[in-house]
Amino acid sequence: MEIYYKLIEVIFPVFLVIGIGYYLGKKDKEINTNLITSFAANIGSPAMIIYALNVKNISFNVFVDYFVYYLIAIFGFSIIGIIFLFFLKSKDIIRELPPFMMPNTGNMGYPICLFAYGSEGLGVAAAITSLIILFHFTVGVFLADRKFSLNVILKSPPFYTILFSVILLYFDLELPIFIENTTFLLMYATIFLILISLGIALTRLKVFSLKRSIISSIGRVIIGPVIGIVIIYYFDLSGFAAGVLLIQCSMPSAILNFLVGSMYSPKENVDNVASMIFVSTVISFVTIPIIVFISLSFFP
Repeated sequence: MEIYYKLIEVIFPVFLVIGIGYYLGKKDKEINTNLITSFAANIGSPAMIIYALNVKNISFNVFVDYFVYYLIAIFGFSIIGIIFLFFLKSKDIIRELPPFMMPNTGNMGYPICLFAYGSEGLGVAAAITSLIILFHFTVGVFLADRKFSLNVILKSPPFYTILFSVILLYFDLELPIFIENTTFLLMYATIFLILISLGIALTRLKVFSLKRSIISSIGRVIIGPVIGIVIIYYFDLSGFAAGVLLIQCSMPSAILNFLVGSMYSPKENVDNVASMIFVSTVISFVTIPIIVFISLSFFP
C-alpha cells in the first residue's frame, strides 16, 4: 500500500493545481496570464534551473549522461512523429513535428519528478529540461519558421542560465547561500504559477480534429515512455535517474510548441499543434499515474 500512498503524494498536488487553473480560466475567460508567462520565462525558469542543477545537485557527468540519453530519446520521438504524421497525411510534417519531439518536461515534469524523487530527481529533470529548452529556441523555431536564427536563443535568459549552471557543475563550484535561498523561493513560486498557467491555457486551446489528435497523442504519451524504457534497458540504467528519464519521456506535448508555432507557422499547422497539446495533456491525466507507478516500483 505504501507505493499507492506515494503515488497520491506525487500526482495529487500537480493535478489539483492544474485543475484550479482550469477552473479560474473557465470562470474568467478574460484572465490575463502574460505576467505569469513573462515571469516564468525570464525569472522563474532560470531560477529553477540554477537551483535544480546546483543545489544538492547532480554531478557534471550525470548531467552530460542524461542530456545525451534524452537527446537520443528526442531522436526517437522525431522518428515516431514523422511516421504518425505521414500516415495521418499531414500537409506539413516539418511544422507539425515539434509537439512529438518536445514534451512538457518543465511545467508538468519538474514538479512530478520533484515529488517522486526529491531534490536529486529534480537535478536530473533539470538536465533533461535544459535540453528541451535549447531545442524549443533552436530546432523548434527552425521547424516552425523554416529558417534558422541564433537571435532567438541569444535573447533567451534560460540559455545563459543553463550555460552558467553547467560551468558551475563542471568546476564543482557551490552557490552562495543567499543565491541558494533566493532561487529556492523563486523555484517553488514558479512551479505553482506555471501549473496554474497550464490549467488556464487548457481552457483556451481548441480541438479541431479529435480523431487525428487522439492518434497523434498516442505517439506522444504512450510511444514516448516506450522509447524511454528501451533507452533505460539498452544503456542498463537504474535508480532514481532512470525513473526520472521514464517520467520525462511520458509527458504530454509542451505548451511552448503552440506559442512558438503561433509566431512562425501558418494557422492550419498551429491548429493541429494546439489540438495535439490539449488532447495529449488530457490523456496524460490517465497515463502519467501509470508511468509514475512503474517508475517508483522498478526504479526507486
